[in-house]
Amino acid sequence: MSIKDRMSGNEAVAYAMKQIEPDVFAAFPITPSTEIPQYFAQYAADGKVSTEFVTVESEHSSMSACMGAAAAGCRAVTATSSAGLAFMYEMLYVVASARLPVTLACVNRALTGPININNDHSDSMGARDSGWIQIYAENNQEAYDNYLQAMRISEHPDVRLPIMICQDGFITSHAVENILLEADEKVKTFIGRYEPENYLLNSQTPLAVGPYDTCPYYMEHKVQQAQAMKNAKQVILDVAADFEKAFGRHYGLIETYRMEDAQAAVVLIGSTAGTARACIDEMRVEGKKVGMIKIRSFRPFPAEEIAEALKQTQAVAVMDKSEGFSGCGGPVFAETAGALIGLPKIPMMIDVVFGLGGRDCRVEDIRRVYAHLFEMIENKERGPVYLHMGQRSNEKEVL
Repeated sequence: MSIKDRMSGNEAVAYAMKQIEPDVFAAFPITPSTEIPQYFAQYAADGKVSTEFVTVESEHSSMSACMGAAAAGCRAVTATSSAGLAFMYEMLYVVASARLPVTLACVNRALTGPININNDHSDSMGARDSGWIQIYAENNQEAYDNYLQAMRISEHPDVRLPIMICQDGFITSHAVENILLEADEKVKTFIGRYEPENYLLNSQTPLAVGPYDTCPYYMEHKVQQAQAMKNAKQVILDVAADFEKAFGRHYGLIETYRMEDAQAAVVLIGSTAGTARACIDEMRVEGKKVGMIKIRSFRPFPAEEIAEALKQTQAVAVMDKSEGFSGCGGPVFAETAGALIGLPKIPMMIDVVFGLGGRDCRVEDIRRVYAHLFEMIENKERGPVYLHMGQRSNEKEVL
């Protein structure tokens, strides 16, 4: 039976780490993820874990330490945010290309500059093409549950890729919510032992790894990485099915809400889903056919699933909590638009960039988005595609 408790998202992730008891935790603090290594350091000091807790001089070093540990056959974890993730960028690519299943807790925070410590998704979205699996949480429960599933996904022999478990800084990381925790023994049984096939310290099969990949081999290795990311879709679903059997909570690549007959829909990631859900319930009472798709797995991207869920809609707003600086929209919009390209009839689509640097998004803001979509439907005209919502301006935003 699950254990009822109250925890912040950071404590929930640290607690999951304690239950898993990885071999190595390489830590360097940065707001708002700092609490995760703080909690875990106390577990280590109290003798509750046998993990080698390594304090390093930078985030680049923490990912380097994780890479060395994973290459040696260890389970390795770390946590970071914002500029800390950016400082890891070089090593993110190296770890992914080396096919090492490192697990990173990313507490999403706006990326400098100017410096800002509040939430948006610019840090992890900047690393979206680094070869890491990315799974996002709406609330504290999902942050905990996603972390429990992470290693089963990344260590799978058909995948062997690093994984990033993301949650919204301060909104979930520091807010305390009711949560269901699982018993240590059940968690350890669910996750299982890590049995690496090839690793540097295996004396039975000596192995050397070089940093240079020449022309006759580099593309083949990248295609293998790409195939592993494709394979990860089914593995995520299989692990989620096992998780539901073990603990009773259901997960998929996406979550749809009131989409069965929706004329207008929003597509988004993270904690804003709770705000959108409240707005949808209000508008459904008023007779408005509105719905939502919450993306859980951004890498691999659930293109087919999103296309299937949106095929009957008339107007869609993709809500990006990061600015892509492409001149035509953010990264979630680009991916979603690409996912719909094969539909016989593509709904009218707009991109709404919102919430940058922690700017509030309220129920009434989501209602404005839906109002704009219904105006598009009524006028049979899409209008501007690339919009910003919430900034102080005399210009019209979302109506």
